[in-house]
Amino acid sequence: MQTAKAGAQAPNIVLIMADQMAAAPLPVYGGGVVKAPHLSRLASTGVVFEQAYCNSPICAPSRFSMLSGRLPTAIDAFDNASEFPASIPTLAHYLCAAGYQTILSGKMHFIGPDQLHGYEERLVTDIYPSDFSWTPNWLAGPADKPSGISMRNVVQAGHCVRSLQMDYDDEVEFWAQQKLYDLAREPQRKPFFLTVSFSHPHPPFTADRRHWDLYEHDEIDMPAVAPIDPAQRDVQSQWLHVSHGADLQPIDEAQLRNARHAYYAMISYVDDKVGRLLDTLDACDLRRDTVVIFTSDHGEMLGERGMWYKQSFFEPSVRVPLIVSAAGGERPVSRVAAPVSLLDLMPTVMELACARPEWADPIDGASFVPLMRGAQPEPSRAVISEYTDMGVIAPVRMLRAGDHKYIYTHGHPGQLYDLRADPRELRNLAGNPEFAALEAQLRAAVLENWDPQALHGRILDSQRRRLFLKQAAQASGRYPDWSYQATRDDTRRFVRASGAAGAKARARFPFVAPDAQ
Repeated sequence: MQTAKAGAQAPNIVLIMADQMAAAPLPVYGGGVVKAPHLSRLASTGVVFEQAYCNSPICAPSRFSMLSGRLPTAIDAFDNASEFPASIPTLAHYLCAAGYQTILSGKMHFIGPDQLHGYEERLVTDIYPSDFSWTPNWLAGPADKPSGISMRNVVQAGHCVRSLQMDYDDEVEFWAQQKLYDLAREPQRKPFFLTVSFSHPHPPFTADRRHWDLYEHDEIDMPAVAPIDPAQRDVQSQWLHVSHGADLQPIDEAQLRNARHAYYAMISYVDDKVGRLLDTLDACDLRRDTVVIFTSDHGEMLGERGMWYKQSFFEPSVRVPLIVSAAGGERPVSRVAAPVSLLDLMPTVMELACARPEWADPIDGASFVPLMRGAQPEPSRAVISEYTDMGVIAPVRMLRAGDHKYIYTHGHPGQLYDLRADPRELRNLAGNPEFAALEAQLRAAVLENWDPQALHGRILDSQRRRLFLKQAAQASGRYPDWSYQATRDDTRRFVRASGAAGAKARARFPFVAPDAQ
């Protein structure tokens, strides 16, 4: 398999990711409270995708799907403890084959021995486990939660001096900026693909005082949809109510407002980091030659409908921000209304990189570069998202096509929403005779080339194997730890006897020749 090399004008690509950032609160998506001026600045030079979706509303499967261009269940990315096999080609592999330098700073939640997946260099470790410790057990019911999720994140929300996520994200930012400086100083540099992936605003809902104080507590808006009685919710939402421990810990108004306040402050924290990365690109004279993409792996319910976290197919959970700012300021359109998904990023980035790969694997996404250039979407364009992790006990799949969303929960009634007429998804049209033909059409599309009964068996088999391996690892004092350990060769970064002459001069940017006046 040959991959076409990037063209002479191949741009650099910087992919910036947040974790669990919903689209709706952001100013560029109409949010009226959140302060995110740097994301708005990025949007002013790029294209905002108004209807962008993750392909699984949970961290690891969403990221594996995005990098591979494959739907999660097509690569057995069932949950946050599913191995991402080294044999699956990723966007980083394709860009590397096209002549790019590939670098990762931050979270990607890789599970398994391969902690690079095509990235030639990784600047920091991951914040979450790389092994099978978070394997769910559907046979134990929806209350099984190996990650320990609970409503404590909401109950204890507020400001703090320091947190684990601040420790992590400050390190991610520092090393990403340092890498940009290093890249700018390379005399003969290949185009680069740098992924910078933060863990905010993923709960716990805790923010430093500076970002907390950006907001008056009374200005924090409350959910647009009031809590819905769990008995009146769809079955997936009922399962998640139990999985999250919401049946054991009711949330009062003060706790809800605190959590939303902290979440908004955490978005502002990420926004500041985006601003500094953009400033670094400008300072290094790299911005005009660089595509900058901002997105998130999934959203956050944030109390809407009385629900929290992700794992659901309602809009706050499954819809994500997506802003693409092309190199050279190309922007025929400023906003795209057509549905797209993170699956589409791989073919899109390859097209923006001026590379035409021969795919080593079939891919499920399609480039949205034509949409960025003003083309009308294909009538058949649709988005699929899947969920098979903890909190449910059967495969669940969503289809977004046109104005409609259909949710299939294996063994249970479906859900059908008209998002144009009912953007808050309060009227389930499934089972309504007036919409029977549409429901049958969308249900058939959800089930096309997807066998939920066979998939259910594959998931249970996978869980059984990994739960055994988890048990074996816990019984062993010498079981290998796959977590990535970042190392740095300081002999190349500072003044050393072997290369002392001119070291400081070479590190100055822009470079000044020794004989310059």
